[in-house]
Amino acid sequence: MMRALWSAAAGMNVQQLNMDTISNNLANVNTTGFKKARAEFQDLLYQTVNLAGTNSSNSTSIPAGIQLGHGAKLQSLQHSYTTGNMQQTNNRFDMAIEGDGFFRVTQPDGTLAYTRDGSFTTDQNGALVNAAGYLLDPQITIPQDTLSATIAPDGTVSVTQTGQTQPQQVGQITLSHFVNPSGLNQLGRNLLQPTLASGDAIDAVPGSDGVGTLNQGFLEVSNVDVAEEMVNMIIGQRAYEANSKTIQTVDTMLSLVNGLKR
Repeated sequence: MMRALWSAAAGMNVQQLNMDTISNNLANVNTTGFKKARAEFQDLLYQTVNLAGTNSSNSTSIPAGIQLGHGAKLQSLQHSYTTGNMQQTNNRFDMAIEGDGFFRVTQPDGTLAYTRDGSFTTDQNGALVNAAGYLLDPQITIPQDTLSATIAPDGTVSVTQTGQTQPQQVGQITLSHFVNPSGLNQLGRNLLQPTLASGDAIDAVPGSDGVGTLNQGFLEVSNVDVAEEMVNMIIGQRAYEANSKTIQTVDTMLSLVNGLKR
């Protein structure tokens, strides 16, 4: 019965982690470019009482063994990188990626970070930066006398300046993608960094080599489905309650054993 107590406790622990994941998804339902996570579990070690295939006589063997489990544990958090819905903002430097790929920004320490958040603006020098002031990579500077700016689906940035009638190209936005985006390290602030599991970044022009295209004046909203998360929350709550009920039942059984009289 002590095994049942620890197995149920392990079950409650993983369901708590499951609820933590669900709550983080719901908390970021309005976060630009956020990608929902899904908790995946695996069973723990087994105590083998009788191994299947063990000889029961000179000519026969046991067809099914006896292995008692010890509960479950969290195996991984898988992030879903499906494209979220597009929200029109009419901000000329907002961009949404339709398909795979990430924007690159340069952090204060000079390292690159990757993001699906396409909310960009210009700094005091006219360079495109994100909400934290990190420069878009490759750096693109918008002239001070720009009247209008156009970002093409292939990432070409063109501007029309004062006194000009024809737009001039001032930069080319490129995107990055990864063999295993689920292996990216979550930094917070809508930023990610590659790891050995994700592989190195593969840079490409939007619309080529497997990366998506850009939509100017739009932002990609979170791909969290509130209804789905609420259902997952109910399932997790019921599983938590079932494990807690197991502990109560085993406790009652142990109490009965302790109360036995000769």
